[in-house]
Amino acid sequence: MLKKDNPITLVLLILGVAILFFGTAMAIVLSLSHVTPSLSFGNKIGVVPINGVIKDADAITEQLIAFRKDKQIKVIILRINSPGGGVGPSQEIYSETKRTTQTKKVIASLGSLAASGAYYIASAADSIIANPGTLTGSIGVLMEFIRVEELLKKIGIEMQVIKSGEFKDIGSPNRKMTDREKELLRNLLEDIRNQFVTAVAKGRNLPREKVLEIADGRIFSGREAKELGLVDCLGNFRDAVNLAKRMAHIKGEVKLIYPERKRRSFLWDLLFKDLIDSIINRIDCHYGLFEYRWNGEFSVSD
Repeated sequence: MLKKDNPITLVLLILGVAILFFGTAMAIVLSLSHVTPSLSFGNKIGVVPINGVIKDADAITEQLIAFRKDKQIKVIILRINSPGGGVGPSQEIYSETKRTTQTKKVIASLGSLAASGAYYIASAADSIIANPGTLTGSIGVLMEFIRVEELLKKIGIEMQVIKSGEFKDIGSPNRKMTDREKELLRNLLEDIRNQFVTAVAKGRNLPREKVLEIADGRIFSGREAKELGLVDCLGNFRDAVNLAKRMAHIKGEVKLIYPERKRRSFLWDLLFKDLIDSIINRIDCHYGLFEYRWNGEFSVSD
């Protein structure tokens, strides 16, 4: 009797394994494609977070390109909480944002802080929405150097530099900067600031002269920025989502699609990440880099 039941048991076992395998495969596919049965395929908004000091553009530009190519995503929101950062990365993200607006609407949603290079990027969007108390603006450029000349003298260390030209070691921490070097850097700073002014004037469709009047590094509240034409409307992230729905002619509920986050150790994030990032940022500040960055201290949260 047992032998007769064995084939039936085997068939049921194989069928059960097949169903389990198929169900698992479907769950993985649905998870990877972010499909929710209750939502329409077209009701998707891509959200690109821009947080912290902007040091590298690759991850953000790649995400913009991916969302731009995804036909299911109808509109993109840049969610910005940043004091700005490097000139090059800010300009790269600005250019990719501007390119994206040619095929899809892009909205910049400003959180607690969107200053300098972060505002540079936002100005490329089709529309900018900020909280009344958002800190933004800070149109300008800075370059910081650290000097250790007196410290080296106290501990008996002397640096010898052999260079091929007068300005090869410009900004060296081992000596005072000459007047000619300061003048050279001022001219360079002015050129890079003018690039910032031109980008904002073009992105916001403002007269260049009007942007020049406020391009002295000062920051503005979201309310002030709106009065100056730097921001289109006031509101939070949910207001930005509603604006995106209207611009993309989406009715009903939407699904917000975020970039996939790399998994990190909770203990590392809790104990070390913020500390290490802070130290690296401070070291970078004194590396002689041109930056579109606000140099104040402000609590950034989303």
